[in-house]
Amino acid sequence: MHDDVKTAQTAQTAQTEGMVGAEGAETRYQRGLRMLSRVDGTAGEQVVAKLAEFAPDLARLVVEFPFGDVYARPQLGLREREIATIAALTAMGTARPQLEVHIAAGLHVGLTREEIMEVIMQMAVYAGFPAALNGIAAAREVFGRHDAAQGGGGA
Repeated sequence: MHDDVKTAQTAQTAQTEGMVGAEGAETRYQRGLRMLSRVDGTAGEQVVAKLAEFAPDLARLVVEFPFGDVYARPQLGLREREIATIAALTAMGTARPQLEVHIAAGLHVGLTREEIMEVIMQMAVYAGFPAALNGIAAAREVFGRHDAAQGGGGA
């Protein structure tokens, strides 16, 4: 078993080095900013900038680890990552601001409202109706803001 773990670690290191090599000397932070922009557009950059005013080290970590390391992995696309993130945040039931950010990100990476609503409804099975109802309320807020920014339209 030890050899299997070592082989997996070597493969992961090679993959990570290959990813950096393919992008030149891009740092984790630069890669993270690039991925954050692909996921959230300018909204993500604004969240990080605001966080950096009060907690610059945490802001750097938020860019480097989730976006520079995890979101940049090629095994899942951004749509799939946002589906998983929306599901997890809905199930947590304690992270509404982050859920709203990721519902908006889901729209940004091409999820439809119907897909987002299905993900949230699915969480009623595993996290309970209160979590799903809170997720639906968050989606309603995000869809309303999205409609307002687009100059109207359906919820």
